[in-house]
Amino acid sequence: MTAGKAVPTGRYAPSPTGALHLGNIRTALLAWLHSRALGGRHLLRFEDLDTGRVRPWAYDVTRCDLEWLGLDWDAEYLQSERLELYAEALAQLDTYPCTCTRREIQVAIQDSAGAPHGREPVYPGTCRRTPADPTRPAALRWQIPDWTVCVTDALSAEQLCQHLPQEVGDLVLRRSDGVFAYHLAVVVDDADMGVTDVVRGADLWPATPRQAALSDALGLAHPRSWHVPLMTDYQGERLAKRGGAPPLRDLREGGADPGRVLAELARSLGWQVPDAVQAAELLPLWREWAGVTEQPL
Repeated sequence: MTAGKAVPTGRYAPSPTGALHLGNIRTALLAWLHSRALGGRHLLRFEDLDTGRVRPWAYDVTRCDLEWLGLDWDAEYLQSERLELYAEALAQLDTYPCTCTRREIQVAIQDSAGAPHGREPVYPGTCRRTPADPTRPAALRWQIPDWTVCVTDALSAEQLCQHLPQEVGDLVLRRSDGVFAYHLAVVVDDADMGVTDVVRGADLWPATPRQAALSDALGLAHPRSWHVPLMTDYQGERLAKRGGAPPLRDLREGGADPGRVLAELARSLGWQVPDAVQAAELLPLWREWAGVTEQPL
C-alpha cells in the first residue's frame, strides 16, 4: 500500500499522562485540519505503553477536550491493546540483549572515540560486543544497519539525512521492564492503521529518519510527515506539562468559549481570524498555509 493509492488518513496520538495544554491541543487541531482538508479519515490513538506514567482519568479528559473544540475522529485505538503486533514486528528485526545501566552507557559514550557524534548521545554498542549480564533484566536493542537515511518534511521541504550507526546508534526497541519503545510502536501502528500523513510537533523531526529506517527494515510504507512549530510562552519557551503549562480542561470547565480558544490557537500561527471561530472554518487557512488540496477518493 502506498500513500498515493490509500485513503488519506491522519491521526492524533496523545499520551494519557495528564491533561492536554494549549501546545498539545494546537497540534491536535492542525492534525485534524490536515486530515479533513484532504477529505480523509482521522484517527485518535492513545500512546499508553508506559503504564507507570499513564493517568486513567486522562483518556476521558482528552476526549472531552477534543470534542469541546469540535475535533472528531473516525476510529480510536489504544497501544496497550496492541502488544502482540509489536512483538511480531520485533521478532523480524536483528536485536540483541542489553544489560547496560544508564550510568555505564554514559561512561561508554564519553570513552568512545570521537564522541559525541551528533546532536544526541549515541550508544557505542557495548552489549553488542560483550555478553549480557544474566543477573540483570535485559532490554532489546536493534542492531542498526549501516544505512544513511534521508527524509523530507512535507511542510518545510527540509531534508534530513542521518548515518544511522554514527548519529543514531543501536535503538532500544523493548525496555528492560518489557515496555515496547515508542519508535517501534508508532511505525507498526501507522502502517497497520493505514496512516498516510502524520502531523506532529517539530521536536520529533530529528527522530523521523530512525522511524523511516524501521519502516524499511519491516517492509512497511512511510507516511508523509508534516512537522509543525511548537507553541511557546511569552518567554519563547516551549509549552509543556512539566513546565506548568495550563491545561485546556481548566478553560473548558471554567466556562471559556471554545470558539475563542480556537481563534487564539489560529492567531498563534499568524492566521487572521475573527474573535471566535469553528474548527471547520479554519480549513481554508490550513490548506493555504500548508499547501494541501483535497484528494479525490
